[in-house]
Amino acid sequence: MRYWSECREFYQEFRQAYTTTGSILPSSRGLARALVGPFRRRPAPARVLEVGPGTGAVTGEILRRMRPGDQLDIVEINAHFVDLLRRRFAEEPLWRARQGQTTLIHAPLQELPGAGVYDYMISGLPLNNFPLSLVRDIFHAYQRLLKPGGTLSYFEYLAIRDLKRLLASRPERRRLRVLGKFLQRRIRAFQIGEDRVFLNVPPAVARHFCFQR
Repeated sequence: MRYWSECREFYQEFRQAYTTTGSILPSSRGLARALVGPFRRRPAPARVLEVGPGTGAVTGEILRRMRPGDQLDIVEINAHFVDLLRRRFAEEPLWRARQGQTTLIHAPLQELPGAGVYDYMISGLPLNNFPLSLVRDIFHAYQRLLKPGGTLSYFEYLAIRDLKRLLASRPERRRLRVLGKFLQRRIRAFQIGEDRVFLNVPPAVARHFCFQR
């Protein structure tokens, strides 16, 4: 898929479902590379879960880095994006070549079964758009599904909560403040690295977590 076609698809869905889409543009190649960094350095075949792939900007980078023996599961809640990803697997050469190593799941992350399933998780969920109760559920699912010693990589836009608070209503400012404290506690407890990506709209930071070291 050409980049501008991907942007058009993403923007159209942003207008329909801002809360779960989170941005007007898909992730840049630089942000995708940062998120896939720990998976790229894996010492052996691995099982990886991508959460909230959208139009597949990060998915394409994962597919480029896959080797024999790797297995990719993709979970997406948005039906339009699921249909788009299915078309990409049917039509694009790289995506078709990896189809046998990939499973696309149309469901919320929290509904995935099992525990200790994945070596790597790469998430594009816009956590700053969600209520604290949902973010707690998402982190519980991250920790349940990730193997001991596995790596979660997710991103957030730089200073986004501070910028939102400048224009937000009082209840929204309170939500952002409480959510920010929740995320900061987890960053201090579990973050093992980060990559700042300024060639993205807006600039972002990719965070890498390990829940059991």
